[in-house]
Formats: sequence, structure tokens, C-alpha cells
Amino acid sequence: MITIFSDYITKRLLYTLRLIFDDRGIDFRVLNDPDEFRRAQSPKLVYSTYPFDEKTLVLEPSELLFQENIRNYDIDQTDWGGERCLLLDGKLDPLASIFYVVSMYEEYCSDVSDEHDRFPASESLLYRFGWLDTLIVERWSEKLIDRIESFYNCSLNRQKIGFNVIPTFDIDNAFAYKLKEGWRKWLSITRDLIRLDRERLQERSQVLKGIKRDPYDTFSYMLSLKESGYDIHLFWLLGNYATYDRNISSDHPMHRSIIAEMTQSLKVGLHPSYRSNDSPDILKEEKERLESITEQSIKTTRQHFLKLILPLTYERLVKRGFTDDYSLGFADHTGFRAGIARPFNWYNLKRDQVSELRLHPFAYMDGTLNEYMHLSIPEACTKVHLLRSEVEKFGGDFIMIWHNETIGDKGKWKGWRKVLECGL
Repeated sequence: MITIFSDYITKRLLYTLRLIFDDRGIDFRVLNDPDEFRRAQSPKLVYSTYPFDEKTLVLEPSELLFQENIRNYDIDQTDWGGERCLLLDGKLDPLASIFYVVSMYEEYCSDVSDEHDRFPASESLLYRFGWLDTLIVERWSEKLIDRIESFYNCSLNRQKIGFNVIPTFDIDNAFAYKLKEGWRKWLSITRDLIRLDRERLQERSQVLKGIKRDPYDTFSYMLSLKESGYDIHLFWLLGNYATYDRNISSDHPMHRSIIAEMTQSLKVGLHPSYRSNDSPDILKEEKERLESITEQSIKTTRQHFLKLILPLTYERLVKRGFTDDYSLGFADHTGFRAGIARPFNWYNLKRDQVSELRLHPFAYMDGTLNEYMHLSIPEACTKVHLLRSEVEKFGGDFIMIWHNETIGDKGKWKGWRKVLECGL
């Protein structure tokens, strides 16, 4: 056990220490009584400026973990024993640095957003400092444990955080041609005729006649990944048709049948529609739709277009009974938005408390590699290998986002299934 002295024992401090030590199997306690701390056996850590006489490892704290409000900090970086770390208002504080990153503190202080009201990767300090593709929170945590063990010439018997590969798929549009009826069918045909797209017209005809498989119908491949031992998660879009929400109607009996069938073998969560971000009632309605189809309580979610506004999005999810969210990452760049790859409880800075919502960070999305970063297939595989190696080294879940259509080997996604498989 490690004993830690701090002038104040706050929720932020305890949250940070649990994040560092609990999953590594290291017991700790925090004291604010100097005399009791003196009597404690080593190893010990002083997170204070209190002048203890004995030789003890000291981290001089910034104000961050002792505050309850949200304010702007002057952020820079410096060397911390061979690892780059944050300076908050000019003070090197690894514990506060961990909390600052994992709580996504900077996003509460920023009003910058892209066309979809998302905080862009290019605005994040992890991107600016070149840390986005690294598990910086785990690097700082391991560095702190190393320093404690070195200072006291002891071992804290840390456990290695487990490593898992979790492929996930968003079902924005279950089929390219099948089950699309009425005006949607004829509008698509008209568009192809205007463009003289003979290939699509022929393919549509063959699919609807049952001669050829729909190019978006890759569900058997997902099931084969499950049979190979992977923990597959699907997130199904069931919003009403709109500009950014274009899946087949949730009332279509064959669509409902496919969802129910996939639920028998794979984990299925909700992919809340783009429009649901503007209405908690729409989110509630879509959750109830999926629950009626699957006959299960739906607790997991991933935001469509990765629309995530802190703390609003997560507070709405909590209110609607969701327990786990898989939206944590950036659309415009690969990497780890909160510097971590293992699941963790979201800290609601607005309320200054730990929530019950578990966040599951992802490392990359298919569209990020192809459409945002414009990588070739070999370049994308190299990037995926680097991200996977980082998670394998420090522990966590290597989660990737794909879509049923992007593994269909068609159009701009021809050959991209290889990128998915190179990370498995």
C-alpha cells in the first residue's frame, strides 16, 4: 500500500488516484493528518507543500484537484524525468495533468466547434503537443509508479492492465438497395439515370432480383469475426429519415427481423440519430424503438457523426438510462481523446462529481483514415499498427469504428477491409 498526504481530500484527487492505481491492483490511502502520515510505513507520497522533516517523495500540487469550479489555466509542457508533461499555470503536476486530460477539461473552456458542433482534434492540446496517438495518461501513471518504486527501492507489485481488441460497427444504412421502397427507391434510380451510372443501375437490378448480394450486406462477415473470438459491437441507427439520418425505416418488418437476428449473436446498442442531439424526447423514442425490436434493455450507445458536446450529451445519456458510451474519440484525427484506452467513469466537471456513465474510448474510425486524413491503404495499416502497439504496451481496449458499407469492398472503400484486419 502507498500512503498519500494531501492538505485536502477532494473528489477530483480521489478520482485521479483511483484511475492510476485501482486497475493496476495497487492499494492506497489518503491522509490529511500530518502526525498520522508520519507514523505510516513507506512507501509514501506527499502531495502538498507541508514541510515534513523525513525524506519523502514530494509532488508539489497545482490548484486544479482542490477546486470545484471550472476556469482557464495557462497550459504548457515541460520535461518530467524523460517524459513530457503538462505545466498548469507554470506548475509541473502529474496528478493534475492526468485529471485535466482524462476529464477533457479544455473542452469545457472552449467555444470552438466544426460544422457539426464537434470539438475538433486540431484544437486539442494533445494534438498540438503531438501526444494524441499516445496513451499519455497511462504514460504519466506508469512514470509516477516508477518514481515511487525507485525512490523507496521497493515494488508496488503493479498488475498489467489487460489488452483487448474490440471491432465495432455503426449501421447507418443497413442496405444500399434492399428494403428501400416508395419515393426513396425511385429517387435513387432517377439520380443514377441522371448521372448515367450504369454500374449502379445494373447492380441495383441484380440485388433486387436476388442475383447478387447487396454491397452493404456485410453482416455475415461480422458474425464470422464473432466466431473468431472477437467481442463485436453494433450500433444501429433508427432515427426518422432526415438529411444526416438515412437508414431504412424501423417499421419495416424485414429490417426489424435483421436487427433481432443480429442481437442473438452480437451486442447491439443504439446509434442515436443526428437529430436526437436537439431533442431528449427523440433520444427516448429511438431507445424505445430498439428495445421493442430486440426485446432487451438498451444501455450502450455511440453518437451518430460522433456528435459530443460536454457535458450536455453525456448528461442526456445518463438521464435516459444509458450506462456505457462508445463515442469518445475524434472524427478528424486518430488517437486517444482522453489519453486513455481502457473504460473509465466520466467525470462531470459541471457538477464536479463522478458519474455512473462508463466511457469506452476508440482509437480510430474508418472515415478518419480515408476521408479526413486521406491515407492510402498501406499508410492506414501502418497507422493502425502503431495505435494497436500503443494500447498493447500500456493496456486497454483497442476499439475501432467501422461501418457495414465500408467493409463491402466497393467504390472508395475497395480493399479497405484489409485495414480492419491488419489491426486484429
